[in-house]
Amino acid sequence: MSPPCHTSALLLVFVALAVAGAEQSEERSCDVVGDESSESQMERALLKKLEPLSHMRFNVTVGTGKTENYIYHFRVCREVNSTSHDFGGLVQTDKQSGKTTVIGRINETQVFNGSDWIMLIYKGGDSYGRHCSGEKRRAVIMISCKRGVTASSFSIISEEREKEQECFYLFEMDSSVACPAENSHLSVGSILLITFVSLIAVYIIGGFLYQRLIVGAKGMEQIPHFAFWQDLGNLVADGCDFVCRSKPRNAPAAYRGVGDDQLGEESEERDDHLLPM
Repeated sequence: MSPPCHTSALLLVFVALAVAGAEQSEERSCDVVGDESSESQMERALLKKLEPLSHMRFNVTVGTGKTENYIYHFRVCREVNSTSHDFGGLVQTDKQSGKTTVIGRINETQVFNGSDWIMLIYKGGDSYGRHCSGEKRRAVIMISCKRGVTASSFSIISEEREKEQECFYLFEMDSSVACPAENSHLSVGSILLITFVSLIAVYIIGGFLYQRLIVGAKGMEQIPHFAFWQDLGNLVADGCDFVCRSKPRNAPAAYRGVGDDQLGEESEERDDHLLPM
């Protein structure tokens, strides 16, 4: 093989390996039960809402004696072990034997919600042995609203396996993704108040800068339209005095000073005759 052909072959091999590696590195996500066309807008919206949790892993250990000691591994819409390609979204591991059992698979997902919770269901797990008529296992994860927490308190509540059918494992966790959106709409009154305060701030600051930098005013004269506001204040004070005065305007004062202008007229009768001549 000539050198150019050899180089081209190597390049093709590298490209093929890169494409294969990219395909393997791309993790699978939840596939809702049924045809893709049958997925509702609500289900798509809920899966989109759960995406912030997809990069996280959750584990819980349960021991019910010497015979049953398990570790449950859970991921939101991702495979617990992507190398095994078993679609296992929730996997049980026996601590003694190391045996793994898929409780639920992400390619058979159901999702729905309430006002402050999201329920994620993985179906299609490994079949039961002696329990539940040998049907396939199913994991139910209740995600409850807790603001300020991305995800916490993952735990198993119970395993319903004593029935003839419809058995399931029940888990719960807290997360802010299950919380409803906070209502941030402002009322008409709040909008008007904010607008009014903003206009006043612009008027005062802009007028102050104009009076100081352009007109060259100093002191109180820097206040925009100072004379107008001063006259308006006097008029308001006069109006308040006129309306709110509680006693007649012509009533004599209860106390009179001793100024010269307030002294009464001197009596015409004098005691000059009593003085010695």
